[in-house]
Amino acid sequence: MAFISLNSDEPGVRSLFRYRPETAGPLNELVEVLLCGESSMSRGERELIAAYVSSLNECRFCFSTHAAIAAAHLDEGMPLVEQACANPSAAPVSGKLRALMDIAGAVQRGGKAVTQRHVDAARALGATDMEIHDTVLIAAAFCMFNRYVDGLATYAPDDPAVYAERARRSDGYVAGLAELQRQA
Repeated sequence: MAFISLNSDEPGVRSLFRYRPETAGPLNELVEVLLCGESSMSRGERELIAAYVSSLNECRFCFSTHAAIAAAHLDEGMPLVEQACANPSAAPVSGKLRALMDIAGAVQRGGKAVTQRHVDAARALGATDMEIHDTVLIAAAFCMFNRYVDGLATYAPDDPAVYAERARRSDGYVAGLAELQRQA
């Protein structure tokens, strides 16, 4: 049960967006740019970074949501997502993505945990400054989202099928916000 009266039975951040809709717009726009906007990284790779950070933060709702979306956008599906989140160094992902996930993991520990060594390793494997920037911002944003969702004890369904169904219907985050607003 959530710590505050949310007046919504929707899970996770969706109930929070209904509670305080004026915050929903800017937050969804940020996630739209980071995870769905123009990028040299695929949507699946960016969603995987969000899922990885959420797994490190033990945020069941955010992990389950973004793992399902990543799986829907990666050819290898959920087995790859689960393996990459459990042990990125052994996952069958590109060296560049592995290095970016290493940066994301450092951000999750704290911004100053990111070192020149992390950045140099990612660059040596072909990461661009934009990819490094976006990885840091995705990781930082998901630390915030994870704390927002869990800090108010929002509901997170146990059934993975709920998240998989939502991932199949995901046209992005601004579109999801429009759906929430239509339902209000």
